[in-house]
Amino acid sequence: MRIQIAAVGRMKAGPERELVARYLERAVAGGKPLGLTGFDVAELSESRAGSPPSRKLEEAKALTAAFPQGTVVVALDERGKGIGSEDLANRVARWRDDGKPAVSFVIGGADGLDPDFVRRADLVLSFSPLTWPHQMVRIMLAEQLYRTTTILSGHPYHRGD
Repeated sequence: MRIQIAAVGRMKAGPERELVARYLERAVAGGKPLGLTGFDVAELSESRAGSPPSRKLEEAKALTAAFPQGTVVVALDERGKGIGSEDLANRVARWRDDGKPAVSFVIGGADGLDPDFVRRADLVLSFSPLTWPHQMVRIMLAEQLYRTTTILSGHPYHRGD
């Protein structure tokens, strides 16, 4: 099953981008024996529409067009559900075992995600009710994807209860 991060906006070169790349490289290596592939990032341009609702709608259309066919959509939103790392890993494993071809984790633009897009998502996930800079969300998501591979393989990186 292919894992994708779909994000509105582009990260500049620098330590944040390097950290995302480092975690995703680890996820690729750890995911291969688990049947998890890709761990790629699709960066989409921010909309230049005049109003926040119009921008969010345009960005939702671009995000949807970037998804692999049949993907499970996980929208990251501060109003979403907070789950633990093991729960996330188990959900990824269940989607894989159910034969889903891909999972796309979605990070919206500066205005957030379109409400209809969020309602259609298979899972709306929150890392916190706090608002985080998008580059930090990408780092945290990349780390959690790597952690997912370690949990599923029994690797000692994850030392949860």
